[in-house]
Amino acid sequence: MLYEKLLKPYFFKLDPEKAHHLVIDGLATASRVPGALGVMNAMYGVNANPQLSTELFGIHFPHPVGLAAGLDKNGKATDGFSSIGFGFMEVGTVTPKGQPGNETPRLFRLPPDGALINRMGFNNEGAAAMADSLKRRNIHRIPIAVNIGKNKDTPNDEAHKDYQSCIQSLYDSGDFFVINISSPNTQGLRDLQHGEELRKLLDIVNEEVRQQAAKRNGAPKPVLVKIAPDMSEAELEQTVATIMSSGVSGIIATNTTLSRDGLVHVNKSETGGLSGIPLKERSTEVIRTVYKLTGGKLPIIGSGGIFTAQDAYDKIRAGASLVEVYTALIYKGPGLLRELTSGLSECLRRDGYSHIAEAVGVDHR
Repeated sequence: MLYEKLLKPYFFKLDPEKAHHLVIDGLATASRVPGALGVMNAMYGVNANPQLSTELFGIHFPHPVGLAAGLDKNGKATDGFSSIGFGFMEVGTVTPKGQPGNETPRLFRLPPDGALINRMGFNNEGAAAMADSLKRRNIHRIPIAVNIGKNKDTPNDEAHKDYQSCIQSLYDSGDFFVINISSPNTQGLRDLQHGEELRKLLDIVNEEVRQQAAKRNGAPKPVLVKIAPDMSEAELEQTVATIMSSGVSGIIATNTTLSRDGLVHVNKSETGGLSGIPLKERSTEVIRTVYKLTGGKLPIIGSGGIFTAQDAYDKIRAGASLVEVYTALIYKGPGLLRELTSGLSECLRRDGYSHIAEAVGVDHR
């Protein structure tokens, strides 16, 4: 109610990127004010529910709804996001060196479509700054994934060095890692999703993770690959086969789309990646295909267009073990997490399941 009546009207009068920074800076500031995070948790936190708790990659997730990468690019507001009901979150995308990203304006709202278009271009302060931010975390109630990418000026034939560097700098900072090779806003990045380039990249990242784990006498941390929704059926099949053979821990489906089908808002002409409701069906379709191609053996995190509990549940039934939101948080505010988790519990009761894991991939059975 507070968000819908007061905050959203204010934010939506601002430039979208300015509003974005206000939210991140506000949450970061709140973490330094005694008692503020406790108040936020009382207002928006999600109570523990064994029915929704999930064990995946050897990590405990209090519930399956997380925050997608792109909102907290530098890991500055993890304590704040951890206090408003998320079950996990991604920080980043982070690159080895800080970079400004693409020219502004580069973030656009499409309210009638329930969508955003961004062409941010991996703007971030770099891996060292991310590591410093994550060292200052005080709240550790949810897992943190670090989403890693390559710098804009790094050619594709050397991209593996950037991902390797990020792992080296941030290995102690995250619970798991996400290889972002699917953003449409860094020229040529999506070419890394295919063939020998992908195989080489995953082999090098996996080896770096093993080396970092060996130095600490621990098990290697999980690595996931985030894929685009715009691949052809043949490209998707090839990419999934390469990911499967690499031995990584899972897939995130999907990143933003270049499609503009069905949009009505004037901003539909802006270039960049589209997120939100128009992506919902395509991302669910990709999840369903990935689950089928992998025989349900490779965990999937579903992302794209989740605005309601039924949206999330549809992705879980299609094969996702966890789901992520981003655009819906902008449009609906932090009350979204209670809405989604309580709604998922109701979906399980309706269908006669006692635990969320029972619903994963049920559409295939």
